[in-house]
Amino acid sequence: PAVPVTAAAPAAPATSTAPTEQRREPAASVPPQRRDPATLPLPEPRETPAIVADRRDAGKPTVQDLLESRGGASRTRAASGWQGAVRRATGGLVSPAPGRAERDRLDRQKRVQRRLDAPRTIVVLNPKGGAHKTTSTLLLAATFGTVRGGATLAWDNNETRGTLGWRAQNTPHHRTAVDLLEDIDEFWNPSGSSLAALDTYVRTQVDARFDVLASDEDAAASSTIDSAAFDRLHSLLRRYYRLMIVDTGNNMRASNWVASVAAADQLVIVSTVREDTAASAAWLLDGLREKGFGDKIDDAVTVLTAPSSRPDRRLEARLSRHFEQVTSAVVNAPFDPSLVDGGPIDFDALAPETRDAWLTVAATVADRL
Repeated sequence: PAVPVTAAAPAAPATSTAPTEQRREPAASVPPQRRDPATLPLPEPRETPAIVADRRDAGKPTVQDLLESRGGASRTRAASGWQGAVRRATGGLVSPAPGRAERDRLDRQKRVQRRLDAPRTIVVLNPKGGAHKTTSTLLLAATFGTVRGGATLAWDNNETRGTLGWRAQNTPHHRTAVDLLEDIDEFWNPSGSSLAALDTYVRTQVDARFDVLASDEDAAASSTIDSAAFDRLHSLLRRYYRLMIVDTGNNMRASNWVASVAAADQLVIVSTVREDTAASAAWLLDGLREKGFGDKIDDAVTVLTAPSSRPDRRLEARLSRHFEQVTSAVVNAPFDPSLVDGGPIDFDALAPETRDAWLTVAATVADRL
């Protein structure tokens, strides 16, 4: 039988199998936050040639490392005694250590050579004539000059005339402290201020390596050096000398005498082994204490010099005991016949015992500078 044809139903709309796309909502506007510059990371440094060289040379030794790699102080070679004789005889193949006497001398030399942080003034005192002040001033200056080096001055601070210039070695000129005082304003001018210009006023002791400033030598002159003149000279000379050793006159009431004591960094009391000279020195110390210089007296050094080749040992011991109680140290210096005639001192003619004693004096003074 025939199948009836029915009308076709309307076709359903085709459904898409592709996923539907979600619609994005617009984001809310948020203001940007500002960061602290301190928290920002630092930029990487650029590799400059200097940085590359520093990195390459890091850890390499320097000249300071080379100098510090040296060993300790070289071994001291004996120069005297049998130890020195053996070293010289063997050409150094056998080199004993220095003996006790030489080690003691080397120790005193090192004390004299100690570094000073400022110029120092040493004043030699005794109000009695013939107390060995001028000789002591020259011997002390010669010891400091030869052992320590230059820049040492021996200065005659007599208010009128002293003998320091006469006992020094001869020089081409005869100018004195008075001449320097007259021309002192020229030295405050930078163009005229020099050690070479000062050489025309001081007397250079070439062999002993120190200078001498003499006091007035004109018998007809009426000028004197007072405290103000001393202070002006002292202020100038401090610019050129590390050590000034001042010889003083016999008048402890003179204003320049008092000014020198006030300017002193170290006092040296000098006396021969005689009752009258020692009593004068003791009287001086009593007077200085009354004037308010007690501290300087407590630190002073006393030098007792033998007046002859056979001094009174009992008197020497008694004087030593007294001055040991009123000053900080006492040093004894022997008699030397080369110092008797009163003429210019020939330092090469001094006996070895004299040189050794004044090395002790210089070391004792240097300890207190």
